[in-house]
Amino acid sequence: MIKDTSGQDQYVPERRAFFQRKSVWGGAILIVLLLTFLWVFMSPQAQRSVDKGLLDIAIVEVGKLTREIGAHGRIVAAHAPTVYSPEVGVTTLHVSAGDNVKVGQLVAHIHSPELSSELKQQESELSRLESEWQRQQLEARRQALTLEKSLDLAKVSLEAAERENRRAQLSIQSSLISQIDLEQAQDDYAKAKVNFSHAQKEAEIGSDTLKFELAAAKSRFERQALVVEEIKRRVNNLQVRATVDGIVGNLLVQNKAAVSQNQSLMTLVDLSAYEAELRVPESYANELGLEMAVLMRVGATEFVGQLSAISPEVSDREVTARVKFTNQDITGIRQNQRVHARIQLENKENVLKVRRGPFLNNGGYFAYRLRDNFAQKVEISTGSSSLKDIEIITGLQEGDEIIISGYDAFSNADSVLIR
Repeated sequence: MIKDTSGQDQYVPERRAFFQRKSVWGGAILIVLLLTFLWVFMSPQAQRSVDKGLLDIAIVEVGKLTREIGAHGRIVAAHAPTVYSPEVGVTTLHVSAGDNVKVGQLVAHIHSPELSSELKQQESELSRLESEWQRQQLEARRQALTLEKSLDLAKVSLEAAERENRRAQLSIQSSLISQIDLEQAQDDYAKAKVNFSHAQKEAEIGSDTLKFELAAAKSRFERQALVVEEIKRRVNNLQVRATVDGIVGNLLVQNKAAVSQNQSLMTLVDLSAYEAELRVPESYANELGLEMAVLMRVGATEFVGQLSAISPEVSDREVTARVKFTNQDITGIRQNQRVHARIQLENKENVLKVRRGPFLNNGGYFAYRLRDNFAQKVEISTGSSSLKDIEIITGLQEGDEIIISGYDAFSNADSVLIR
């Protein structure tokens, strides 16, 4: 007789419940995956699928667009004059590089034996001309006295001849003298008149001649005085003095070195005035203009300035521009500090714009507009651009959301599902 298996059976309720729950969860997951698969790959709208966390999205908006370019540079002294040697000679330096100087302070001295000798020669010539002028004054007084004497004698002779002529006229009426004596008296009177007239003219000409000679002697003396004054000025310039308050930059010659005229001795740096020297890419050179606004960052401080000068030449594919600070306290900056600047080329109001991004690398001809988790490819056209934004001319409207990150993962698809 065969027995049943009731003695072999065992009750395991927990294990069966476990397998039942596992089967339910597995089926639910399978259904979700299947639905996702059908939604993604069988949807007629999406050609690709991209994770939203990998994308950068921006909103198209209307606002002010400042077209600007970035540049870098350094702080330089607005006034950094170079000191030159005024004459040929041997220089003696009285300052060192980095020393503080004040306006008028002696910074160097040029020893010029040639100029000192020339000054002595010209001063000697000035003394000679001064003596000659004084002698000419004495001679003019003597000659004037001689002319005056001759004129007075001619006047006396004329008066005497006139009296003899009157006496002869009276005497001839009384028959006291002969006709010949009368005529003789008349001739003497006429001769005296001629002599007096000539004496007057000679006195006038002599006086003019003396005045001319005195003026010529005085002119020679004054001219030589100007020559001496000019040489003295050159001698005084041998004491080279600072033209600004600041510091000594670089010494361009050694102490006790022989220098030529107009040779550079040193540079002085005016610490009270600074400018920014920027290096701008060559491609923007034609767009730069004087008095354009410039925003600068020096360290942690921002400053505002204006373009004050633009170099006419290109060096290393860059153009040098100078920026002056506008009514700001710049005591905290130092020479040769690094400057990061933004030159504002143009300001536009009420512009449809969007934040810049790598999507412009495709040329800016299309963008992916985001709607209901779908990114649709749309054609766009762009205009002016700044360091932060770019102008949208056509293809988008205010409030649109577009993807501004790179489109490499989109494979140029017309529509993309954003997970």
